[in-house]
Amino acid sequence: MHRRRFLIALAGAPCAGLAAGCARRESAAGALRFAVATEPRNLDPRLATDALSERVNRLLYARLVEFDARGRPVPGVADLEQRTPTHWRFRLRDGIAPFGNGEPVRARDVAATYASVLDPATASHHRAVLSVIERVRVLDDRTLEFQLPEPVPLFAYHLGIGIQPARLIEAGHAFQREPVGSGPLRLVDWPEPGRLRLARRGDGQRIELVTVKDPNVRVMKLLRGEVQLLQNDLPPELVGYLSQQPQVRVARAAGVNFSYLGFNLSDPATGQLAVRRAVAHAVDRAAILKFLFRGNGRLAEALFPPEHWAGADDLQPYAFDPALARRLLNEAGYGPERPLRLSYKTSSDPFRLRLATVIQAQLAAVGIDVRVQSYDWGTFFGDVKAGRFQLYSLTWVGVQSPDIFRYAFHSASLPPDGANRGRYRSAAADRLIDRAAATMDPVRQAVLYRELEHLLHRDLPYLPLWFEDQVLATRQGIAGYRLAPDGHYDGLATVTRVAAA
Repeated sequence: MHRRRFLIALAGAPCAGLAAGCARRESAAGALRFAVATEPRNLDPRLATDALSERVNRLLYARLVEFDARGRPVPGVADLEQRTPTHWRFRLRDGIAPFGNGEPVRARDVAATYASVLDPATASHHRAVLSVIERVRVLDDRTLEFQLPEPVPLFAYHLGIGIQPARLIEAGHAFQREPVGSGPLRLVDWPEPGRLRLARRGDGQRIELVTVKDPNVRVMKLLRGEVQLLQNDLPPELVGYLSQQPQVRVARAAGVNFSYLGFNLSDPATGQLAVRRAVAHAVDRAAILKFLFRGNGRLAEALFPPEHWAGADDLQPYAFDPALARRLLNEAGYGPERPLRLSYKTSSDPFRLRLATVIQAQLAAVGIDVRVQSYDWGTFFGDVKAGRFQLYSLTWVGVQSPDIFRYAFHSASLPPDGANRGRYRSAAADRLIDRAAATMDPVRQAVLYRELEHLLHRDLPYLPLWFEDQVLATRQGIAGYRLAPDGHYDGLATVTRVAAA
């Protein structure tokens, strides 16, 4: 703790009383530098799986479909028409920016992108959900059709893959390092790991993504003017510290990324509903949000927030009730003479580790002895996917489609065939998922998903925790960046410098 305070104080020191020196550190060339905690790994939208790569790819590539504020698909670069339950037609809109190599975007490029995803040799993780496509037919330069063998009501949700030039796909172009898209930004160069240079179409504004893993160092660089923007990946005390600095502006927006505590239902202890309910009543989520997150979030009761079209707004929270938690543990056969001992796996991120220790203390207060185990991300996530856990905590990021329920909770989606990592098996849940996925009426579909959310809330394969706020910190003189609820970096398409008043 003393070291953390020292680093925070050090971060502010270079600019104290040295305004002229700090001003000289601002980019003379006018590039806007955006500091991020990790670096992108793959700038091919067919293959990218890490969150940062997907966020950068949204800026580099155009898509057939976007999503509105309630999570419903809306036209991206094409108008869509569902002509029959199995027949979808797309017509490219006017004014689409050309690819970075100057070629215009045509229907054959869209068709080639999706054909490539469906090719097993590409090894795209999107192939599983898009395998429902029977045929893609190009009608002319601007029009194409997708034919499905059977109705797939949620088909449009899976059409957000970045469009790539057909000619380069056929040539085996290395999009991973040399992206060629028609999005609002283009790649200038990638000179070294941790430094990605982009340029915005239209005004030519240069934007540089700089990887700085340590949050204290990211804050220091912002205060010194070496970077102009930070988004998320900061512990709340650093956000509070930045809010007090005159040369920095901090903005917040309600987020939709869902954090949860996962249970292994194949485990003799956490497989018992009474134990999961005891944990739910022992964790004081409101206190964690208030004191650890400093109010930067809101409680969650389901994977989707209430404002999502498939969200449920009538779920009753599991109240913080230690006495009830103890009674439930007694019902499950645990008590002072036979204490319940659990392991809780998390990443080695300092804030996530601190969060785990707070939950550990709250569970200890009702008689649950928790051993926290923290690992590097690869080891931690590997254990989660393999089912080597009793408790773990993670966050679903950027989820829009209710297909997530099949992927995360259907009994046919046990790894490696899905992300039902807790081995949840419920015939009732399977029926609701299958019925909702086959329903063409969106109103009836929403009713079925809400019924499913009530069932999941009772069965507790996950304990819903919260939706963390999105946080942006910028130097003064930066304007036009709008925070996205899911944490995307779309604001880089509009951010500008403004003259000092």
